[in-house]
Amino acid sequence: MSEGDAWVVFLPAGKRGRFALGTPVLQAARELGVDIDSVCGGRGLCGRCQVVVAEGEFAKHGVRSGEGSVSAPGEVEARSARRKVLKSGRRLSCQAQLCSDVVIDVPPSSQVHRQVVRKAADAREIALDPVVRLYYVEVREPDMHDPSGDLRRLFDALAREWQLTGLGIEIGILRDLQTTLRLGEWKVTVAVHGGRQIIGLWPGLHERALGMAVDVGSTTIAAHLCDLATGEVVASAGMMNPQIRFGEDLMSRVSYAMMNPGGAVQMTLAVRTALSELAADVAAQAGAVPQDILEVTLVGNPIMHHLVLGLDPTELGGAPFALAIDQAIEQPAAALGIEVHPQARVYVLPCIAGHVGADTAGMILAERPDLGAAVTLLVDVGTNAEIVLGNRDRLLACSSPTGPAFEGAQISCGQRAAPGAIERVRIDPETLEPRFKVIGCDLWSDDPGFEEATKATGVTGVCGSGIIEVIAEMYLAGVINQDGVVDGGMAARSDRIVASDRTFSYVLHRGAMTLSITQTDVRAIQLAKAALYAGVRLLMEELRVERVERIRLAGAFGAHIDPKYAMVLGMIPDCDLLEVAA
Repeated sequence: MSEGDAWVVFLPAGKRGRFALGTPVLQAARELGVDIDSVCGGRGLCGRCQVVVAEGEFAKHGVRSGEGSVSAPGEVEARSARRKVLKSGRRLSCQAQLCSDVVIDVPPSSQVHRQVVRKAADAREIALDPVVRLYYVEVREPDMHDPSGDLRRLFDALAREWQLTGLGIEIGILRDLQTTLRLGEWKVTVAVHGGRQIIGLWPGLHERALGMAVDVGSTTIAAHLCDLATGEVVASAGMMNPQIRFGEDLMSRVSYAMMNPGGAVQMTLAVRTALSELAADVAAQAGAVPQDILEVTLVGNPIMHHLVLGLDPTELGGAPFALAIDQAIEQPAAALGIEVHPQARVYVLPCIAGHVGADTAGMILAERPDLGAAVTLLVDVGTNAEIVLGNRDRLLACSSPTGPAFEGAQISCGQRAAPGAIERVRIDPETLEPRFKVIGCDLWSDDPGFEEATKATGVTGVCGSGIIEVIAEMYLAGVINQDGVVDGGMAARSDRIVASDRTFSYVLHRGAMTLSITQTDVRAIQLAKAALYAGVRLLMEELRVERVERIRLAGAFGAHIDPKYAMVLGMIPDCDLLEVAA
């Protein structure tokens, strides 16, 4: 760093750049294409441009960041704080000015475009057998001739009307028992977990019993809300994992925990807060409240698994990658600080090995490769790719550290999946002219009405599936050669090929923002796909097979990629396209 400038990293976008000292954070964000909300022209009036100045040593970025990295709060921010517009621990990016190198976290509430769930729920035929059930009962009122307690009479009613015996009750429910019985005039609804434990009690008839399934990914967290009585998915939501401000990949987060006292606790608090926010989001979508969520099932890679549970992930940072626990675990939601029904149970699937986690266990349970003869490849593609290969005779698993490039990070014009992000790309091999689709619009960019349809969102960047498609299309059109080099000789054919330092770039979109695919972007995808394919080949050699018969792609990225492009880039082995699905 020179004496007159500072290195700035914006998370979760992963965009970074160097700016003069004294530059407002909001101005730096705009120049880098980071979408921070602001409607007052940077005058500190709207309070929408709030950011968090990250604290600690960020070895990956070579930055030590803290409150001294930006200017001290002034009167404008003090006034916003007094009006309770500015949340504790946050700064107005239009007022905070750069003083030294800094890492800036942009919370979801300050982002212009809302995260789109890319980990979609997939309907399957299952035998419905929820662990939590609701029972409506009428309890006999007490009188002078029956001295039994209210709890005993509730147990009697459950045994008489529903043949439920041997039940226990949570102390939190017991405290409210008498009040609830009298509010309901001795008619109540009881939630029973596993046929053994009363975990909920409502006056009168209560018909809402919801369960939330959550995939805690390194980059993206996705939640799906289910009606436990019908099995229907009633709401879905997703967000960037706020832990990304502590490190873009898993090892960066372990490093943060090792180098910063209390770092693991910070990351645990961040992800638990995110889970509570997602619970509130999906409940609101379903016209319910978070307290209606009586069961939560979580999956995640081992480091996410440990951090959600509040376990130190340090041992996972080096061989032999020892897990603190490899069994399934169940805890009350209140014990984990997740704001759903306080007596709801949080069930976390077991991890398989040091870097093969509960998300892989969930993938195996969903796809059941162990039941068939076909050699099946399962790939959970994300920041940490987890790979399973085999059939009913034998299953093997491994993980590959692909990094966050597949999810839009580490790409010059990459972004999370949000309205305005390019998700589909086609390039004419003759003219090299592109056309594309963005999230939130069904039209292609060359269709009449596209500009009008995207006026609200604009074209803001390229998400993971778009990155893969544009690079594959560049290869198919001859813009990049087999070595992954952008061919500067093609500049004679199209002004889409432009010189960039000592390499060349492909201009995908010219507009309010120019979006280009650089040589560095191509290299980032090459490294990620090489790590993924190396893991696949390792398992194929170990299993002694030359081909796979069936492929299933999962994860935030895998669920939305066109399998054809995955094969074009060599991310997955050749297979009949009819047998490849996301």
